Amino acid sequence: MTIDERDGDGNLSTSNSLSLAKIDEEKEAVKYPEKSVPCAKNDAQAPVVMDWDGPDDADNPQTWSSSKKMYHVLVPAILGFVVSLGTSLYPPSVSAISHHFHTSNEVSLIGLTTFVLGLGFGPVLGSPASETLGRRPVYLITIPLFGLFTLGAGFARNVETVIICRFFAGLFGGPALAVGAGTNADLYPPAKRVFTTSLFTLGPFLATGVGPVIGSYVDSRKGWRWVEWTSIFFAVFGFLFSMFTQETYKKIILIKRAKARGIPLPISPTGLAFFKHIMTVVLFRPIHMLFTEPIVAGFAIYVSFNFAVLFGFLASIPLIFTTVYGFSHAQSGLPFISIAIGCLLSIPTMLLLDRIFYRKAVRKATASGKGSAVAPEHRLYGAMVGSVGLPVSLFWFAWTSQESVHWIVPIIGLIPFAWGNISVFISCVLYMIDTYMAANGASAMAANGLARYIAGAVFPLFTVQMYNGMGFQWASSLLGFVTVVLLPVPWVLFLFGEKIRRRSAYDIWKG
Repeated sequence: MTIDERDGDGNLSTSNSLSLAKIDEEKEAVKYPEKSVPCAKNDAQAPVVMDWDGPDDADNPQTWSSSKKMYHVLVPAILGFVVSLGTSLYPPSVSAISHHFHTSNEVSLIGLTTFVLGLGFGPVLGSPASETLGRRPVYLITIPLFGLFTLGAGFARNVETVIICRFFAGLFGGPALAVGAGTNADLYPPAKRVFTTSLFTLGPFLATGVGPVIGSYVDSRKGWRWVEWTSIFFAVFGFLFSMFTQETYKKIILIKRAKARGIPLPISPTGLAFFKHIMTVVLFRPIHMLFTEPIVAGFAIYVSFNFAVLFGFLASIPLIFTTVYGFSHAQSGLPFISIAIGCLLSIPTMLLLDRIFYRKAVRKATASGKGSAVAPEHRLYGAMVGSVGLPVSLFWFAWTSQESVHWIVPIIGLIPFAWGNISVFISCVLYMIDTYMAANGASAMAANGLARYIAGAVFPLFTVQMYNGMGFQWASSLLGFVTVVLLPVPWVLFLFGEKIRRRSAYDIWKG
């Protein structure tokens, strides 16, 4: 007996993030067994696929009501916001931590680096846990652990404890980012996934815009320990909000139902076989794809640099506005509101592009008798328009950040960067999942997540030195020049993606 996993078993990282599920309902219709007990055997003793009882099976998450499905999408979106706050709340308190423990700012900033590295490695825990336990237990187990280590950082008596506790807080926060995209795939078919993918992705990005505003205010009023404890308040809210979820992972639902019906289950891999699966699929395959697949490598470099700039902003923006415009410490986080505005603007942008271009391509393919599947390149429109916003924003921000220009001008200039950054990332997610499908889509996004979180962890360590050494205008301009160099990535894939896909050594969508 086998279990049909066509709804996905994948747990890629969005944030290693953002992890996307393995999906293979894209290319063929689901065939349901004729009998309600789905695991009977025929006369030849051939295994029969265990599947839903029918298209209206009440246990199938895709048949749930719209409100129920939306609640289950909001849970990982909110948890993604909560976990990512741990990244952006911290930088405003670096100086206070340095003063309290008599260390340099560079040493205190390592607490940000270790947290981000934890987020990067978190899906290594989340992926296998989700496969064996399901989505819901991952949320309910890891978020309390995230809160406990955050509490430990707040009570730390030395900077080493802060650094270590924040690593483990990120490590246990990362699985929620990874498994959330799998929940999204459990609930909606690919054609209806643009809005929910955008909503889920919005959570972590929005935290980058909100966190510094809260962190700078709390640190100036209550001190750095309360910055850590503020994160716990959000974690408690996220945990309580997630307590009413049901399991959405098809494999786990069918296994539980089979046990209730007294149906024997297949032997799952354990021990050495399970370890081999973790090493090859979760670790080695993403790394191999990163170095051998042009699509994976191209987007990994592009998205990683965008993330690095965003995380670098956590250090550079307060420096610029306190130095050039005389903002107080409490006010230094306010410019990040423009980051939040840019993130929010990306949602209607992606929905509009989906309605104008992607759905039009789907209708055209359906009318011609080719089915509803279209080339993955139709997912790239958001990345193409977003790629233009990135350099425009960075040059705008660079050359208006001076005393002769009102402070509102560079703040407005940050909006196109946030808008372009999240638009590129959402398109990247949709494109790679459509391209690499069920077997390898999770690994492709895991490779992307590993690259972007390593870049995001390292970049803030030298951002302040770069801005002080080069000057504010030329440091931001250097970043703008790099985004100009990387701008062609989605355009090249749109024009030549079909040829590149045909050369892939992996099982991908080839039309």
